Amino acid sequence: MKIGYPCINRSIGCSSGRTFRLASYSDERLITTVRENLRCLDAILRFNLASDLLFFRITSDLVPFGSHPVCTAPWEEIFAGEFMALGRFITDHGMRISMHPDQFVIINAKDPEIIGRSVAELRYHARVLDALHLDATAKIQIHVGGVYGDKEAAMERFCREYAHLDESILRRLVVENDDSRYTLADCLRIHDETGIPVLFDFFHHTVNPSGEGVAEAVERSGATWRS
Repeated sequence: MKIGYPCINRSIGCSSGRTFRLASYSDERLITTVRENLRCLDAILRFNLASDLLFFRITSDLVPFGSHPVCTAPWEEIFAGEFMALGRFITDHGMRISMHPDQFVIINAKDPEIIGRSVAELRYHARVLDALHLDATAKIQIHVGGVYGDKEAAMERFCREYAHLDESILRRLVVENDDSRYTLADCLRIHDETGIPVLFDFFHHTVNPSGEGVAEAVERSGATWRS
């Protein structure tokens, strides 16, 4: 089992999620910030290896405003060497990596503009993992999204929008049961329709159960990764 933690290391004195205000964006500032974020990510990964922590969730803020139209710096080209070296370190040491976009990523929204921004954010996350040259075991996890007064219609919307996502996103995307809206059973129904793997969150299942015991929940969600 590869255990670890998400995003923030409080032991080494740096952050891989430095950012700045959108109003103060410049390509130069972005490049400086990304350089420092990648330097810190390298330090975090080395700390994790030394501590036998082989799972890490990379922060969504690694490239500030990476999905925003204001971000015009070719960060993938500028830092291609740094990304490749980080990815090689991850792969060589058998680390497990994921990313988890913020709660505003909602592909089952009723508003097409929200869906558009959500897809742009998913594309950005896929670009980061592709820049690291990680295989498809490096996942992007999301929740189903809102209910909007009609869970059945909202689940159908998720499935419909999922079918239109880029292949670069589909190869990495997984859906996770949440703590208030969508249970494991709901996510399994979505899997049956789309084939998306289901990431089982034990804590969320505890507070928002759907009848399965933990052993059954692990088995049923695990089977979605093999189908």
